[in-house]
Amino acid sequence: MSELTLPDINEAGKRVIKDVKDIQLYIDGAFVDAVNQEQFDNYNPFTNESINRIASGAEADIHKAVKAARKAFKGEWGSLSQNERLSYIYKIADLIDEHIDEIAPLESYDTGLPISQTKKMVARAAHNFRFYAEMVKSRLVGDAYQVDDEFLNYTIHKPVGVAGLITPWNAPFMLETWKIAPALATGNTVVLKPAEWSPLTANRLAEIIDKAGLPDGVFNVVHGYGETAGASLVAHEDVELISFTGETTTGSEIMKNGADTLKRFSMELGGKSPIIVFEDADFERAIDACTWGIFSFNGERCTANSRLYVHEDIASDFIAALKDRVQNIVVGDPMREDTQVGPLIHTKHYESVKSYLELAEQEGCEVISGSIPKEHSRGNFVAPTLLLNADTSMKVVQEEIFGPVIAVMTFKDEAEVIDYANNVRYGLAGYVWTKDLQRGHRVAQAVNSGMLWINSQNVRDLRTPFGGSKHSGIGREGGHYAFEFYTEVQIIHVALGEHRIPQFGKK
Repeated sequence: MSELTLPDINEAGKRVIKDVKDIQLYIDGAFVDAVNQEQFDNYNPFTNESINRIASGAEADIHKAVKAARKAFKGEWGSLSQNERLSYIYKIADLIDEHIDEIAPLESYDTGLPISQTKKMVARAAHNFRFYAEMVKSRLVGDAYQVDDEFLNYTIHKPVGVAGLITPWNAPFMLETWKIAPALATGNTVVLKPAEWSPLTANRLAEIIDKAGLPDGVFNVVHGYGETAGASLVAHEDVELISFTGETTTGSEIMKNGADTLKRFSMELGGKSPIIVFEDADFERAIDACTWGIFSFNGERCTANSRLYVHEDIASDFIAALKDRVQNIVVGDPMREDTQVGPLIHTKHYESVKSYLELAEQEGCEVISGSIPKEHSRGNFVAPTLLLNADTSMKVVQEEIFGPVIAVMTFKDEAEVIDYANNVRYGLAGYVWTKDLQRGHRVAQAVNSGMLWINSQNVRDLRTPFGGSKHSGIGREGGHYAFEFYTEVQIIHVALGEHRIPQFGKK
């Protein structure tokens, strides 16, 4: 802590970082130690020094949290009117806005994400709560089906119960709110199991929600490892929903472990998304989108365009421009406003990404990387990297690296590049760049992905569905699509007259 310079953040950010303390669980409206009294260390990815100690929850803590959530769901929270419930959602958003100057530096400190990017993420987090309050008021509506003058059938949406939310470390605060907001706004209660590598802002969110005054048990946070706290949450018989964002193999295991209790799942999993650049694309904008899409968030983003397919007619110029970009991207201290790529989240992940770079050389790629300042040698830094001479059969093209690394390939025609784009097990996102909009639509619809952008970077509209196909996930979140997961649809049948009823046994 003594070596922190905190160069470009304001006094509020400096204060909150210097005042970081050990973190407890948040259960039933109180901050408490884990039942087993165990803790684990949380590390700063920029220096690899320990930041603080985190309570390590396990089965007993999950049981306490679920019991509290169930009580609140059946009690005070469940008895609130919609307006009363949504007033809490708006209050949470207001409190997030009040504390942006604290939350964004905490996120950068904990994850290595550049401060210029975490500021925008935190602002979006507040918007998530307001958006879902408005969505519930305007779109959480039923349908009516009249059958002549005999019946009126209508549907209503009811909260399902206790929602188990398991969130990732790559944009923790924003992605936590992306799940918490619709879960609470629709009337469920929540047990959050945040990623163990990024606990600081999850704890700050618990403090904010505690300040908002929600009834005890409505929102709970159990820190801990996936194999203990996470597995216990998935297996718990009183948890009806599991929303998970993370790695595909883990998602598959979660679904297996929750099958006995017939849980409903929302799974946003891995990606290996293609960006396809045709010869007629707006060259400079395509370069901008390509570099931002893979190197922002330190490359640790599920929708990153980690496979580039560039038409052979412009490949030489495009690759030369990419080489120039990676040499000029600013790699450094995540607390500096001019930093564009910071350190990776954890040494284990750093080692994983580095192993893929070694594998790329073994598979025959030319590895082109930017530079890392010598003074940052203690951090988990991987410079922006191009894998040239790649092909579809390589593991570095087929597997998710989840770092600032892009595999570069060329193509001859539309049919060929569609085959290339679809020849992986993932199907989360995709990007197509062309001035021929007919071709743009054709290719977009032919690529097997849950989401695809034409002539655009990854710009999100919260009203639209978010999710993947194939091994990239199951279900959709975002907009009113989240209601399909977080609510139960009930149909009510009302007889308007005396319709005929068979009279069995009547004499």
